[in-house]
Amino acid sequence: MNQTITSSSLTTPVGRSLWYQAWRRLLRNKMAVAGGIVVIVITVLALAAPFICSYGYDETSPDQFRPPSLKHLMGTDIHGRDLLTRVLYGARLSLGIGLVATLVSLFIGVAYGAISGYAGDSTDNLMMRVVDIVYSLPYMFFVIVLVAVFGRSVLLLFIALGAVQWLTVARIVRGQVLSIKEKEFIQASRAIGAGHLRIIINHLLPNVMGPVVVYMTLTVPAVMLQEAFLSFLGLGVPPPSSSWGTLIADGASSINALRIYWWLLLFPGVAMALTLFSLNFLGDGLRDAIDPQLR
Repeated sequence: MNQTITSSSLTTPVGRSLWYQAWRRLLRNKMAVAGGIVVIVITVLALAAPFICSYGYDETSPDQFRPPSLKHLMGTDIHGRDLLTRVLYGARLSLGIGLVATLVSLFIGVAYGAISGYAGDSTDNLMMRVVDIVYSLPYMFFVIVLVAVFGRSVLLLFIALGAVQWLTVARIVRGQVLSIKEKEFIQASRAIGAGHLRIIINHLLPNVMGPVVVYMTLTVPAVMLQEAFLSFLGLGVPPPSSSWGTLIADGASSINALRIYWWLLLFPGVAMALTLFSLNFLGDGLRDAIDPQLR
């Protein structure tokens, strides 16, 4: 008796992409998920600051150095400005500087590393020696000199902090390109006449984006710390704008401020520490999800 096999009795295996599997592994990492939620919440609050803050950004009042209360949840500063408003607006600058400077460093580093790794031989050696020379320079001193010479501005912070962060990502991309540029699919692209630029953009870069995404999540908090350090030295965001770094510097300006006006340092410091912790947890989770062999 012949048996008829219907299509409903056949089970077709469902393929899962590497990014889907990485996403599933990331969701199983509770600390990374919590960190991502915190970052999203802080970002939404920062973007919605004009709608949820009842006090203008530069609004002054006679309520100087008021402690936290129902009227001012985080108290007020020396000029009577609502600290919650300043913290939320400061989040815009701190997160913006961290993100934009990181994107600048990725643009430079990814292009430089991909060209160096793909070219190979003497070109690769020359480009990597340039990286070694720049590595030997005190990059924070370089940023301080740029700010001191050209003045304090948010745009200069974007460029200066991003211009000194590309070295590590260039090494990462260069190593990844060296490991895959002789693979069969790259040789097949050469065989059908694909140009060098097309091979780099369409085949090499998509295959190195995993480590680049991880590097991005770990670089944003590093840039935010560097901006806070510059603000603490008085070389950060120019007034009347403020970032978390400038708020922390104002709160720690004197011993009396630490002992009496404790809220000026506590709330900006907690906001920045919570964001940095969350970004680091998210970066570690992405690293483990994209490359589970690191576990």
